[in-house]
Amino acid sequence: MAVKNSLVQSQKKAPFAVFVSSEAVRNRIYQMVGSKDGPRFISSIISAVTVNPDLADCDYSTIISAALLGEALKLSPSPQLGQYYLVPFEDTKNGRKVATFVLGYRGYIQLAIRSGYYKKINVLPIKEGELVKFDPLSEEIEVNLIEDDSIREQTPTIGYYAMFEYLNGFRKAMYWSREKMEAHALRYSKGYAADKKKGTAWTFWSKDFDGMAMKTMLRQLISKWGIMSIEMQQAYEADAAVIREDGGAENYPDAPDEPTSTPASEGTEEQPQEEEQEKPNEAQEAPTEPTDDSIKSFFD
Repeated sequence: MAVKNSLVQSQKKAPFAVFVSSEAVRNRIYQMVGSKDGPRFISSIISAVTVNPDLADCDYSTIISAALLGEALKLSPSPQLGQYYLVPFEDTKNGRKVATFVLGYRGYIQLAIRSGYYKKINVLPIKEGELVKFDPLSEEIEVNLIEDDSIREQTPTIGYYAMFEYLNGFRKAMYWSREKMEAHALRYSKGYAADKKKGTAWTFWSKDFDGMAMKTMLRQLISKWGIMSIEMQQAYEADAAVIREDGGAENYPDAPDEPTSTPASEGTEEQPQEEEQEKPNEAQEAPTEPTDDSIKSFFD
């Protein structure tokens, strides 16, 4: 659903923190999430936009819609928790920038535990020298894990292991080599393929390969063999999608599947936030309060 002009005009005049904290928007959000959770919800999405300034250029409706989905799933957008992310995406088809909902690997774990089906669920990188044997037939793994965590963190990763066990005893496990995961990332993440080609590090596949790999392992394991609760199915279908105003997920073929921001155009470097703040904007208008009609165009 297209965002109406009245809302777009309000966006241009009001920074996101001002927009979402305004009385009209705040009251609408309180109606949807409750007055008790409303302040926390507003604070969390303002924090998410502050951490990733590129989100401020997105249609505000897509930011709030994605955050409302996260709220419905009882997940946090905090990057420190890594449960889900709001990721900017250039919607060239409609000539706008939108925020996509991207589920993190800790979000998968949270939803799986909450479903009540799983007795155990785990995923971890396997370091150089730790793997003794993995039998794909019995799905049994034999490892000698490095006991010193500081040494383990600095040791190169050679593969990834994920497993779950139901309360009824059914168990499933899988192991991917680092090379197999690399091939997967290059095939399904255009941003990572571009990073490898250009020697840049815009994507989280480049910045946190292990984190993205663990998400991939859980996504592969649970979607193929796991029991998925209604919440899990909803999160799975919405992963890397733009959340519409009616709560549905709109998938884009080129949408990012990872928590990252991308440069405004190819071949340009992202400017530090401090430099952007110092640039004067003589044409900038004072922030204005959005009207009730503009809010209804999004929330109704």
